[in-house]
Amino acid sequence: MSQRRAELMTAEQLLEDFRAFERTLALRTAIELDLFTRIGAGAGTVAALARALRSSECGLRILCDYLTVWGYLTKRGTRYSLPLHARLYLCSSSPIYIGAAVKFIASDANVAAFCRLPATVKKGRAVQKGPADDNIDWVEFARSMACVARPVAEFAAAALVTGEHPLHVLDLAAGHGLYGLAIAERNPGAHVFALDSADVLREAAGNARRAGLAKRWHAVPGDAFHTAFGGPYDLIVAGNFAHHLDEAENVRLFRKSLAALKPGGRLALIDVVPHADRVSPAFDAAFALHVLATTAHGGIYTFAVYKRMLRAAGFAKVLHLEAGEFPRWIITARKPALGR
Repeated sequence: MSQRRAELMTAEQLLEDFRAFERTLALRTAIELDLFTRIGAGAGTVAALARALRSSECGLRILCDYLTVWGYLTKRGTRYSLPLHARLYLCSSSPIYIGAAVKFIASDANVAAFCRLPATVKKGRAVQKGPADDNIDWVEFARSMACVARPVAEFAAAALVTGEHPLHVLDLAAGHGLYGLAIAERNPGAHVFALDSADVLREAAGNARRAGLAKRWHAVPGDAFHTAFGGPYDLIVAGNFAHHLDEAENVRLFRKSLAALKPGGRLALIDVVPHADRVSPAFDAAFALHVLATTAHGGIYTFAVYKRMLRAAGFAKVLHLEAGEFPRWIITARKPALGR
């Protein structure tokens, strides 16, 4: 994704942007109906889709034509088929399917949070719908975002695991659990302790069973601020958690993590990290608006800010992997060895 120069925009492009929410919700509808998978399996006509989905032919025709306009389907005569990108990413039988992510990203709660954006911008933090700390359905996050997290988790594990020395790992705010499980897959002696709420950990436990790692994966029900971490650990992984917290909360969390690590142990943060200009890379910078709209007091932090918070908590040797697609999201910090 690249930044668009305002002076090159046409009125038609702006009107398309005004209606961009329609495309998002059309995709969510198609994915909830498993429309792409049905078409990929051969139900390429409206009549066949209507029978398979027990849905209106009129509604399906309009939805499929709309998706064709935007390049998510192709149409020849009365028959629809999948372009390669839809077959790869939107067909649930594909090994690199990511369609489920839209159920969380464009959930009713997130859409409603963006409808409150004018008040949120004025206030400087998300306007809440109730007493909850944020607008996020963490169970849906664990269920829907695993397909997106898996390649990041595998890359992070490759970057963090060296040698075969058995590791004790705390997967903090584990969610789907894939960050810790990827480490356990690479280190045959690793034991992973996953901390999150009990309902979220049920989703992660299912992923551990499917990966054949249930015996080396241990649930720690609770929350990051009130539950004892145990340990000591060789490695603590916090994936996509720090951006939900303000700077003071992060320093508290990092200090608690420091205390739970062995001397020389590492804390690994996996999160969106924009450049100092806060407008690049475009994906990372734009994510700040999502955080503003959906979290109570979180933020997107540059590496310089993370380094300051980690050093305030007592960590040393703070490093940022910057090359390539995924490394830019990984920050590591080491607990000083004894006597240093």
